[in-house]
Amino acid sequence: MNHFGVLLIGNTAMVAHYLFFAYVVFGGFAALRWPRMFWPHLGVAAYALGIVTIGWPCFLTDIENWSRVATGREVMPHGFIDYHLTGVIYPEDQLMTSRFVIAGIVALSYAALAWKLYRARAAQRKNTLSR
Repeated sequence: MNHFGVLLIGNTAMVAHYLFFAYVVFGGFAALRWPRMFWPHLGVAAYALGIVTIGWPCFLTDIENWSRVATGREVMPHGFIDYHLTGVIYPEDQLMTSRFVIAGIVALSYAALAWKLYRARAAQRKNTLSR
């Protein structure tokens, strides 16, 4: 494979990383509009939690690092978040704070979804009783 192709694959993995990260953070809110999105988001959020807490491998990091090595660039020694986000989106000394904020956003989206489902079921019960 030529240099351009390897670079394209690596950059595609980087873009996919950003999209994955955005989906982890905000995908729960998509479930408010499309409730069937809850289960895929729960799986993705659990996988992301495993990456952060347990150190599960991320295949996107592996692809991006492969591309970096093949094109003579430095690898991401600690992964996507440390390389692309820490020190850019939030200060380096606020990593744990950012993780709590992200967890809070996900929890808020799930709470909003639970509230929406509760309200819908309550309305359905009310309609059933009034018939």
